[in-house]
Amino acid sequence: MVKRERITVLTAGENRSGPVLYWMSREQRVADNWALLHAQEEALVRQVPLAVLFSLAPSFPGATLRSYAFMLKGVEEVERRLAQWGIPFFLLEGEPTETLPRFVEEKGISLLVTDFDPLRVKRSWREGVALRLTIPFHEVDAHNIVPCRHASPKPEYSAATIRRKLSRLLPEFLHEFDHLVAHPFPWPYPVQPVPWSDLLSRLSPDRSVPELPGIVPGEAAAHETLALFIRERLEGYATNRNDPNRNGQSGLSPYLHFGQLAPQRAALAAAAGGEQEAFLEELIVRRELSDNFCWYQERYDQVEGFPDWVRKTLDKHRGDPREYGYAREVLERGESHDPLWNAAQKEMVLFGKMHGYLRMYWAKKIMEWSGSPEEALATAIYLNDRYELDGRDPNGYAGIAWSVGGVHDRPWGERPIFGMVRYMNYKGCLRKFDVPAYINRIAALE
Repeated sequence: MVKRERITVLTAGENRSGPVLYWMSREQRVADNWALLHAQEEALVRQVPLAVLFSLAPSFPGATLRSYAFMLKGVEEVERRLAQWGIPFFLLEGEPTETLPRFVEEKGISLLVTDFDPLRVKRSWREGVALRLTIPFHEVDAHNIVPCRHASPKPEYSAATIRRKLSRLLPEFLHEFDHLVAHPFPWPYPVQPVPWSDLLSRLSPDRSVPELPGIVPGEAAAHETLALFIRERLEGYATNRNDPNRNGQSGLSPYLHFGQLAPQRAALAAAAGGEQEAFLEELIVRRELSDNFCWYQERYDQVEGFPDWVRKTLDKHRGDPREYGYAREVLERGESHDPLWNAAQKEMVLFGKMHGYLRMYWAKKIMEWSGSPEEALATAIYLNDRYELDGRDPNGYAGIAWSVGGVHDRPWGERPIFGMVRYMNYKGCLRKFDVPAYINRIAALE
């Protein structure tokens, strides 16, 4: 049974007979999905049909062909997997606040279930749908191992403060999933197949950022990537993860971002796999801290969302001279004076990813070369969301806010431009890893 702490009643609504509908959004998978499990639990109790719906907005802020193609191939796999359990799948095109309430009324839905997402656009969709419903509407946190609202009722100051809370609650929540069952109550209406072959042609993503041929999307590929990481790279992760020249990271971030893999499944696999502490710190503490930040700080992508001490110290240094300054277009092409920064930017453009340590350096250099904190934040978010396969994610917003705006960090020694925000430089990277080897490797791949 899905724990009640995962469930938030968005609207109480009026009870009536009819099917249960799961509006799949952030969690784009069939296995290990608490929201889908809750929807089926309710449908079995009511002895009614169950369906899954995915609402495809015509354009999502910052989304490109790279993102849409990866997502839709994963969702196509969802449709096939659901069919094995006797659960129909629907894909609606258009604004969710318009199309979803209409579908609910047309099909006589008795309960709507959706999944938790802290980002502003998803919150606005849920709120808009809720205003137009007369039936119960439940939200299930199927992303965080410890549900975000339950983990903390307020924005956390740092990883240390949320780590204590999560450590206390993890034994209650980090357990094996329930299992979906073949649904015994058939869907009473005709189900039209989704026209997957021409779906992308009807949308309007930015096509100047192409698909990535080197990574396979979908639930099956996500589990294969997890198994490979546990088998070959979990041992040594703590040592290798901060060196961009070693294949030390998990490679799971796109699958976690698109909900094709449950973080809880990754944690369970790692807990059985040996050297786990460093990986679980990233997977649980840092990732759930990011959700906490975006949920409780609605200005997560604005300077106004920085801590007071950061805004004060950055204001004090607004007029500091910059040795270098670059337009966004120059940075996008990777044409700064810094060969390490250029290599990291080009890796992101070409392969949709950037090593975690370099992401921090990359964002801090944008801060150093921009005319204001606002410009730096906007540029970093634009580039990250445009090219990273895991862009438009709480992890990305929290990471950039840490780099540019000291979020979840402490004051450091005061210096030009950054004030008391932590600084990173090229020499520091030279002490961490073989910088020329990284630059040469990326140059060879162009």
